[in-house]
Amino acid sequence: MRTAAVLIARLIFAGVFAMAAGFKFAAMGMTANEIAGAGFPVPHLLAWLAAIFEIALALAFLTGAFFAEACVLAIVYVLFLAFAFHGPGRWTANPMEFGFFVDHFVFTAGLLFAAVHGPGSAFALRWSLVNRTRSAR
Repeated sequence: MRTAAVLIARLIFAGVFAMAAGFKFAAMGMTANEIAGAGFPVPHLLAWLAAIFEIALALAFLTGAFFAEACVLAIVYVLFLAFAFHGPGRWTANPMEFGFFVDHFVFTAGLLFAAVHGPGSAFALRWSLVNRTRSAR
C-alpha cells in the first residue's frame, strides 16, 4: 500500500507540473501577460523558462532522478508563485486569491514530506527510470 501511495503521489506531482507547463505552452502570450502584470521584466523569456522548468520537475518526479533536489526546487518555486501571483496585495480585489495563496502552502507541505522521505521503496525505485541509491540521513 505504501509503495502504491508513493507512486501515486509522484504521479500527482509530475502531473501538476506537466499540466502547468502545458497551459503555458498552449498560451505563452497569456502567460507572459500575467508575468508582466505582476511587474516582472522580460515576461516572454520568463514564461518560457517557467514552462521548461516545470517540464524538468515533472521528469524528475516521474523518474526519481534528483528527487530530493527537485522537491526543494519545487518548494522554492511554488512559494515564489504564491507570493508573486497570489499574495496579500491581491486579496482585497479578489478574496479568492487568498485560497489560491493557501493552496500553494498545502502543496509545499506535500513536497517537504516527499523531500524527506524520498522517491519510495526499492520496489518503487524499480519503476523509476533512474535508480539512485539514497544516502544515509
